[in-house]
Amino acid sequence: MNIDTKKILKTLNPNKIWVPAVISVAFVVYKILTDDTFTPQKLNLIFEAQVLPVVLAFLVLFIKDAAYIYRIRTLTNEELSWTSSVYVIILWEFASAVTPSVVGGTAVAVFILLKEGINLGKSLAYTLLTAILDNLFFVIFAPIALLLIGSSSFPDFEGTLKGLFITSYSLIAIYTFSMAFALFYRPRVFKWILIKVTSIKFLRKWRYAAYQHGNEVMWASTLIRGKQKRYWFKIIMSTIVAWVARYAILNFIISAYTQGLNFADHLLILGKHLILWIVMLVSPTPGGSGLAEEFFIKLFDGYLVEFTLGTTLFWRLITYYPYLLGGALVLPRWIKKAFAKKPKPEEAQSAL
Repeated sequence: MNIDTKKILKTLNPNKIWVPAVISVAFVVYKILTDDTFTPQKLNLIFEAQVLPVVLAFLVLFIKDAAYIYRIRTLTNEELSWTSSVYVIILWEFASAVTPSVVGGTAVAVFILLKEGINLGKSLAYTLLTAILDNLFFVIFAPIALLLIGSSSFPDFEGTLKGLFITSYSLIAIYTFSMAFALFYRPRVFKWILIKVTSIKFLRKWRYAAYQHGNEVMWASTLIRGKQKRYWFKIIMSTIVAWVARYAILNFIISAYTQGLNFADHLLILGKHLILWIVMLVSPTPGGSGLAEEFFIKLFDGYLVEFTLGTTLFWRLITYYPYLLGGALVLPRWIKKAFAKKPKPEEAQSAL
């Protein structure tokens, strides 16, 4: 795998925080201008949140990040220190926040791990395994969410939201099962399929890339085989904890503005949030800016009513903007630290 350092550093650019921020603010301004019933008091309602649910929202935000940090350290067999693990997660979340989900962040993640002292083969293996674990959560729990909440999950059940969900879910499922098949079962067959597919005339220009990717998957496969059950249990459980905590943040935010939510309501909110997140994965904007706010309003207006617009801002303020700001603050220090190290042979080779 060739790592283009200049391209990666261009992605990890603190100045990029303004793009999603402007898109998000522009969307809110648009909603204000097109809403005949809008009054300034609707935004002021954001300050009427109940304190305890807000505190719990921040607590589960901390639990989510702690689970990610624990997982990446466990994935690397504790080759990463706790400090390095924190750096990796902050920068990984930052990269996800400033790039569209459809672009993907594999190269960025591999680069970060390389600079933290993990060799190229292991960095690639851990990044692919992380993607599979996260995507498996979606693939398994999305149908469960749909069973729990039924057709009410889609306000426009025959419209845009349903189409985006089906597209995103299908792409995630195909990618996840293909990569799981390749990594855990038949990496050589996977490489053969890639080469055969790219032998088709109009796909030939990608044949070398397919050949290279096939080699990378075979390489990664050899590094994750033979792990003990305890290893798999810890990384699977930390994945579940991280994603449940990520979704639970919204449950607490909505609880801060509503009264009398029961267990069924919380299941419905959790299911809708999962649907929203999957739809955001096909967003062409950085971090889903604009699309996230639009479909948040569509999905949760029934619960929040006059609190909807303010809650939308508050939700993004807690779950998205901290990673933009945190990454922008941490990145310069990390770059100084990472490039001050003498590169290992694997790092030097990967930059060629």
